[in-house]
Order: sequence, then C-alpha cells, then structure tokens
Amino acid sequence: MRDNLASVNDRVSEAAIRSGRTGADVLVVAISKTWPVEVVQAAVDAGADTLGENRVQGGQAKVPAISGDPDWHLVGHLQRNKAKVAVDLFSTIQSVDSVRLAREIGKHATNTGKEVAIHLQVNTSGEASKFGVTPDDLKTLAGDVFGIEGLNVQGLMTIAANTNDRDAVRVCFSELRQLRDKISADHPSIVDLSMGMTGDFEMAVEEGATIVRVGTAIFGQRN
Repeated sequence: MRDNLASVNDRVSEAAIRSGRTGADVLVVAISKTWPVEVVQAAVDAGADTLGENRVQGGQAKVPAISGDPDWHLVGHLQRNKAKVAVDLFSTIQSVDSVRLAREIGKHATNTGKEVAIHLQVNTSGEASKFGVTPDDLKTLAGDVFGIEGLNVQGLMTIAANTNDRDAVRVCFSELRQLRDKISADHPSIVDLSMGMTGDFEMAVEEGATIVRVGTAIFGQRN
C-alpha cells in the first residue's frame, strides 16, 4: 500500500511538472469504495490522508471506524433524502448537480453549525448514464447555489467519457478547465478541478486537475 501511494504521488508529480506545476498542487483522494475497514485503515496508516466514498452507506460504515483523522469526500451521486447523513460524515461533497440538493445540504450544514465544501458536478461527456449538470446550465446552477448558507463552493467535478478514445477523455478534462476559467470570473472561489481516476489521472493533471480520485492504483484490483 505504501509503495502504491508513493507510485501514484510520483506519477502525479511528473504530470504536474508537464503542466507547469508541482505535485503539491494536486490532492490525491484515495477512493475506498467496497474495501473493508481494515484495508482502508492500512491505506491511512501508509499515508493516505484524504479518502473518498461513492455512497453514503460506505461512509456510515467507515468514517467512525477509521483512526488517524483522514478527510472524507463524497464523490458519488447523493440523493436529497440522504443529505443530512452526508453532512454529518463528509467534509466535502463533490457531486452537487442541482440547486435543490445544494439547499438541502446547506440546511443541514447550518443546523449543525458546519460549513460543507462542495463541487458542482458537470457532465462533460454528454453520456446519459452520468450525473451532472450540462455545461450550458453550469452558470445558472452556480448563480443559484452561491449564497446558500452552510456551503463553500470550491470547484467543479467531472467523470470523463467511458471510452478507450484518449482524445475524447482529454476533451472532457480540458472542457472542465475552460468552464472553471470562465465561471471563476464571477465566482472566484471556484478554483478546484476534481477530475481523473486510476486510468486517466495523469492526463487529468496535465489538463489542470487539482484533485484526482484514485482507487485501483492505490488499493489494487478487487477480487
């Protein structure tokens, strides 16, 4: 696990250098979905300080059980009826794609005296199977979400096209960067770009990712 983390960090650093940055500019979120508590704890013990879960249920099982005080991100789709639990478990929710969900998160954050970091999820691939607001609707969503108490809108998130066409994947990443650059003129707190997973995180970093979500390259293949 320690070797896997070191390898991922090295690859991130090399890709960051290619984009005129350093590895310190990129946060690696170790995606621990489906892995049992003891495996996730081993990753934390090996140096993983930020963990990501796809589902609220995964967080319910792991957040209270993992020692070492890692930061927890929710990276999967969130239903409004689970917003309260998500606010209790996660410091960052990367998958906000509607103002109704944002309001629900903000309400529960305010009720508990918290401020939750959020990313607005954008569907850059156009695939119907993916959640996220369309690029054309992002400006409206951002305008509606800003000002909701309890939220800190920090960035954008996308999942690239599910294809072996590397050029198509890169287009998803470059589009998110361009969207961020445009929208940050009105909303300067939108800085982060969460994009890239095990199969494409180096390309994402080359295109400007500040957060990558890496599971298999850290935890290994699932049986």
